[in-house]
Amino acid sequence: MRHHEAGFVLDTDPARLDLDTVERWLAQESYWANGRERSVIERSLAGSTGYGIYAPNGAQVGLLRVVTDGATFAWLCDVFVDSAYRGQGLARWAVAAVRDDLHALGVYRIILATADAHGVYAEVGFVPLPEPDRWMQLTTRVIGRPDVPHTAQARA
Repeated sequence: MRHHEAGFVLDTDPARLDLDTVERWLAQESYWANGRERSVIERSLAGSTGYGIYAPNGAQVGLLRVVTDGATFAWLCDVFVDSAYRGQGLARWAVAAVRDDLHALGVYRIILATADAHGVYAEVGFVPLPEPDRWMQLTTRVIGRPDVPHTAQARA
């Protein structure tokens, strides 16, 4: 558990996550997970390390999720701070704490994707991929999710 000077707390206790709030943030308010089903959100959290950001009153005000092997690689995703708490440096503080936790494990490569928060991540050491032509992705149609494009369609 990490403590912020303004009384906020960053905690990895999965029992503390407010799943109703997390579902609203991801499925309704985020651009990257819009429409994500609750069961998928729950499975993603179960297979990851979820970091909740909590206000001094105990209410959850943010989320970060890390997918990692705990040794060499991590993907930082689902970073969300409630709109009422943005602009206070909470995302930067939480991302730096997660980075430090991962570095303590020996994880030396942390990746993420963002459409609009490059400055936040740059302040804690993230840089654009130095060799983006080495990276590839595979996006396939998810059963029961016609909104998820097939790889060939995504390239068009």
